[in-house]
Amino acid sequence: MRQKLVIGNWKMHGSLTANAALLEGIKAAPAKAKLAVCAPFPYLAQCQSLLTGTQVSWGAQDTSAETRGAFTGEVAAPMLAEFGCAYVLVGHSERRTYHAESDVTVATKALRALESGLVPVVCVGETLAEREAGQTEAVVGRQLQAVLDALSIEQLYCIVLAYEPVWAIGTGKTATSEQAQAVHAVLRAQVAGKDAGVAQRIAILYGGSVKPDNAAELFSMSDIDGGLIGGASLKADDFLAIGNA
Repeated sequence: MRQKLVIGNWKMHGSLTANAALLEGIKAAPAKAKLAVCAPFPYLAQCQSLLTGTQVSWGAQDTSAETRGAFTGEVAAPMLAEFGCAYVLVGHSERRTYHAESDVTVATKALRALESGLVPVVCVGETLAEREAGQTEAVVGRQLQAVLDALSIEQLYCIVLAYEPVWAIGTGKTATSEQAQAVHAVLRAQVAGKDAGVAQRIAILYGGSVKPDNAAELFSMSDIDGGLIGGASLKADDFLAIGNA
């Protein structure tokens, strides 16, 4: 049985003082799920300092598709590894939308992460317009296929997937457990088309306004292996409650 994984995405929130209180609260109590936080780049050293030796892992919210060079403002995967990161998000909908990241770019970032020993959390998801047009499976299938094509079977064993319907991120709307499960099942079947063993092992997280009061129902679905948590990850009690759902 796949262990549940709950990853907090702080997005562009935080301060040294607020982070310290949040991390102290998170690491002070046990959780049934495996926990991790993805912090803004400037706070990775703080996460490393406060979380080393605890049950909570940490990671970054993005990485460059390049490993070094004249790319001002970019942060390479080997740099993240030096700060003890276990995970890195790639292809989050906000990166795809605001920075025009293509499916190929996302796949390349996943490859760079793996080369540096990081676990890429590959995000896929559709907009409201795409869902209403009946394009959900086509959109997430296209996004996932770019990664399946770019990585070897061995590398695919080392990634995490996250389904995040764009229309449910930060809107207060949440896909029903049945809607989320249906997409997760499609994603797992697509991975199975590449390799059945990977499909059985890979964790597929749900991200989209997950809260303590809906986490248990979502996580009870057979193909939902945890959550990628936004706003609720900024409150220790809420994050822990989700990790114990």
